[in-house]
Amino acid sequence: MTYNLIIERAIDELQSKRFGTTEQLLEIHEVVSVDGKPQVLRVDTENEDGTAIVYFQIKDEKFYLAVWLDTKPEVSVRAVGAENYNSVYLRATSETLNLEELSLLTKLRVTNGWSKGDSRKSGNAFYNFNSIHFEPNPEPDEFEDKIKKLLDFLEQDRQGVSQLVDKANAYIQVATVFHNGNTMLGGHHLDKDIIKRLAALNLELDFDLYAEGNFFKD
Repeated sequence: MTYNLIIERAIDELQSKRFGTTEQLLEIHEVVSVDGKPQVLRVDTENEDGTAIVYFQIKDEKFYLAVWLDTKPEVSVRAVGAENYNSVYLRATSETLNLEELSLLTKLRVTNGWSKGDSRKSGNAFYNFNSIHFEPNPEPDEFEDKIKKLLDFLEQDRQGVSQLVDKANAYIQVATVFHNGNTMLGGHHLDKDIIKRLAALNLELDFDLYAEGNFFKD
């Protein structure tokens, strides 16, 4: 019941626009609707403080409109804003080891990848190396949660990750799309615990950061 109520309260905010940020965002961007209702991509109820986040798809954009809600003592909207698209995954590449050989270095389940000679997404070039990716949580989520969930996943096979680092070029890739509403993009935070866990796995991080979307109106 609470789950449905969270969605109802979030959708009601999009329709009533009680928060100024809701009005600001919907003035410059459109939320995707399905059967006449805003499309909910995910409801995040994992926060220990009882806060929930409802993610809505924005038309033709990768970032999201997010509604933050308190669930205690009652369900109520706390804030509304644009939330980044975050993709956080382990990438292992090699010019000599093929996809099967790379996959056999670990017990972890491979999410996707490509082989040397495969066409790139642009269609105008070909890959000159092999690559496998591990992304356990591709759903909408905050960066800090994604990096922790990825580390939880990788720590299930420390020996395999070590082999990927030693025998292939393995590192964590972060791709983030911010909403460039007023040029204040924000950033990512790595706490001491995350840094220690990364060091224990001997992993580097690479960040690809993008700013997209429409500017807020004056």
